[in-house]
Amino acid sequence: MSKEAVFTMKLEPTLRAEFMAAAEAEHRPASQILRELMREFVQRQREGRAYDDYLRAKVTLGREDVRAGRVSSAPEVEARFAARRASAAASN
Repeated sequence: MSKEAVFTMKLEPTLRAEFMAAAEAEHRPASQILRELMREFVQRQREGRAYDDYLRAKVTLGREDVRAGRVSSAPEVEARFAARRASAAASN
Protein backbone atom coordinates (compact mmCIF):
# COMPACT_ATOMS: atom_id res chain seq x y z
CA MET A 1 0.00 0.00 0.00
CA SER A 2 1.37 3.38 -0.98
CA LYS A 3 2.33 5.67 1.89
CA GLU A 4 1.93 9.12 0.39
CA ALA A 5 -0.03 10.92 3.10
CA VAL A 6 1.65 12.70 6.00
CA PHE A 7 -0.06 12.89 9.39
CA THR A 8 1.07 15.51 11.88
CA MET A 9 -0.18 15.61 15.45
CA LYS A 10 0.50 17.36 18.72
CA LEU A 11 1.03 15.40 21.90
CA GLU A 12 2.65 15.71 25.26
CA PRO A 13 6.45 15.33 25.21
CA THR A 14 6.29 12.67 27.92
CA LEU A 15 3.80 10.58 25.94
CA ARG A 16 5.95 10.88 22.81
CA ALA A 17 9.09 9.86 24.70
CA GLU A 18 7.37 6.86 26.29
CA PHE A 19 5.86 5.80 22.98
CA MET A 20 9.17 6.08 21.13
CA ALA A 21 10.91 4.08 23.88
CA ALA A 22 8.24 1.37 23.72
CA ALA A 23 8.49 1.21 19.93
CA GLU A 24 12.26 0.95 20.12
CA ALA A 25 11.97 -1.81 22.75
CA GLU A 26 9.80 -3.73 20.26
CA HIS A 27 12.34 -3.06 17.47
CA ARG A 28 9.58 -1.54 15.35
CA PRO A 29 9.23 1.86 13.73
CA ALA A 30 6.82 4.16 15.52
CA SER A 31 5.03 4.87 12.24
CA GLN A 32 4.30 1.16 11.77
CA ILE A 33 2.77 0.93 15.24
CA LEU A 34 0.69 4.05 14.65
CA ARG A 35 -0.61 2.65 11.36
CA GLU A 36 -1.63 -0.56 13.16
CA LEU A 37 -3.35 1.40 15.91
CA MET A 38 -5.21 3.47 13.33
CA ARG A 39 -6.31 0.37 11.42
CA GLU A 40 -7.52 -1.27 14.64
CA PHE A 41 -9.44 1.88 15.58
CA VAL A 42 -11.09 2.10 12.16
CA GLN A 43 -12.02 -1.60 12.33
CA ARG A 44 -13.53 -1.22 15.83
CA GLN A 45 -15.56 1.75 14.63
CA ARG A 46 -16.78 -0.22 11.60
CA GLU A 47 -17.75 -3.18 13.78
CA GLY A 48 -19.49 -0.88 16.24
CA ARG A 49 -21.55 0.70 13.49
CA ALA A 50 -22.43 -2.72 12.08
CA TYR A 51 -23.56 -3.91 15.52
CA ASP A 52 -25.59 -0.73 16.03
CA ASP A 53 -27.29 -1.30 12.66
CA TYR A 54 -28.00 -4.94 13.57
CA LEU A 55 -29.40 -3.96 16.96
CA ARG A 56 -31.52 -1.17 15.48
CA ALA A 57 -33.02 -3.63 12.98
CA LYS A 58 -33.80 -6.15 15.75
CA VAL A 59 -35.51 -3.47 17.84
CA THR A 60 -37.51 -2.32 14.83
CA LEU A 61 -38.67 -5.90 14.16
CA GLY A 62 -39.58 -6.34 17.82
CA ARG A 63 -41.63 -3.16 17.81
CA GLU A 64 -43.40 -4.28 14.64
CA ASP A 65 -44.21 -7.62 16.29
CA VAL A 66 -45.68 -5.84 19.31
CA ARG A 67 -47.80 -3.56 17.10
CA ALA A 68 -49.03 -6.59 15.13
CA GLY A 69 -49.87 -8.51 18.30
CA ARG A 70 -47.23 -11.18 17.73
CA VAL A 71 -46.22 -11.37 21.38
CA SER A 72 -46.32 -13.88 24.23
CA SER A 73 -46.65 -13.18 27.93
CA ALA A 74 -43.91 -14.27 30.29
CA PRO A 75 -46.02 -17.13 31.70
CA GLU A 76 -46.74 -18.37 28.15
CA VAL A 77 -43.04 -18.39 27.32
CA GLU A 78 -42.19 -20.14 30.60
CA ALA A 79 -44.81 -22.81 29.93
CA ARG A 80 -43.61 -23.35 26.36
CA PHE A 81 -39.99 -23.82 27.45
CA ALA A 82 -40.92 -25.97 30.43
CA ALA A 83 -42.62 -28.29 27.94
CA ARG A 84 -39.51 -28.28 25.74
CA ARG A 85 -37.26 -29.05 28.70
CA ALA A 86 -39.54 -31.90 29.76
CA SER A 87 -39.57 -33.28 26.23
CA ALA A 88 -35.78 -33.07 25.99
CA ALA A 89 -35.35 -34.76 29.36
CA ALA A 90 -37.74 -37.54 28.38
CA SER A 91 -35.84 -38.25 25.15
CA ASN A 92 -32.53 -38.66 27.00
